[in-house]
Amino acid sequence: MALSGELQSAATDRLSRPLRSLRISVIDRCDLRCAYCMPEEDYLWLPNQDILTFDEINRLVDAFIVAGVTKVRLTGGEPLLRGSLVDLVRTLAQKEALEDLALTTNGTQLLKWAVPLAQAGLQRVTVSLDSLNPARLETLTRRVVLDRVLGGIREAGRVGFNELKLNTVVMRHFNDDEITDFIEFGNEVGAEVRFIEYMDVGGATLWSMERVFSKAEILASVERHFGPAEPESKRGAAPAERYRLQDGTAFGIIASTTEPFCRACDRSRLTADGMWYLCLYGVAGINLRDQVRAGAGDDELVATIRRIWGDRDDRGAEDRHADPARGVLYQADQLREDPHKEMHTRGG
Repeated sequence: MALSGELQSAATDRLSRPLRSLRISVIDRCDLRCAYCMPEEDYLWLPNQDILTFDEINRLVDAFIVAGVTKVRLTGGEPLLRGSLVDLVRTLAQKEALEDLALTTNGTQLLKWAVPLAQAGLQRVTVSLDSLNPARLETLTRRVVLDRVLGGIREAGRVGFNELKLNTVVMRHFNDDEITDFIEFGNEVGAEVRFIEYMDVGGATLWSMERVFSKAEILASVERHFGPAEPESKRGAAPAERYRLQDGTAFGIIASTTEPFCRACDRSRLTADGMWYLCLYGVAGINLRDQVRAGAGDDELVATIRRIWGDRDDRGAEDRHADPARGVLYQADQLREDPHKEMHTRGG
């Protein structure tokens, strides 16, 4: 990418939050139908001609790097359904300015791709898994996948990525009795578990506050079984608060619903068709794909990113937390009208 001048300092928004982390959805399609994300069986997918090519993603990543991004996470949908994803990983891994290159997956394809991804330079892998009970996971995902996912996780642990994490959305009266099981499984496979409060985003049309198993409840469940958990003092912009058990086991809790951390958020999201969202709860995105395809210059792309981020004052989770009438964010008909509101499209 031919950019004029030296690398500039990171763009900062109105709350002095730097632009550091970019989540890129490489595909909107997914092979699961998790009830809290994709409750319907059929969806309107993004048109193939609108999906960013790898060259377009690479060019946008270069612009984001100049604007301050040092961390990239590839998401979906299910990113491992995107053909030749290893080629994109290899290209991104060669960018010296990127300090962190990670991927979030549901794990169904990980057994096949763990070794090629590691060889291509992927540093970290996070697997989303919400139950270790086969029947329960089938109820949630409407697919029989547990053995395949567990095989992928074990293969990722064997390959030896810099970091392997498990993301578990905890839902009251569904999987809140598996918290200790997940920590023990994480120890078995060399993965750190992050428990996530059930969030009212995108396709979570079944969400209610009554189903949220809070950070305080998660922590109490852990301590009843394992004893005291000491919080780590340094969190920074990370979404998870990390804790450590007396035996050294670390785990995290992401409390976006009951304890929003918007004031430290340095993340934004790029959809598979090039819409840039400044907040997970954001209503409207900025179409960067059309700018690229219209012939925008490199410096022009950087200037656009810096200007838009500079105007950012989003605090979506805080706004939702402060709403006394808080309910489902979107109804199914609203999601059908605009697929960009879906989490499988913008990459949670």
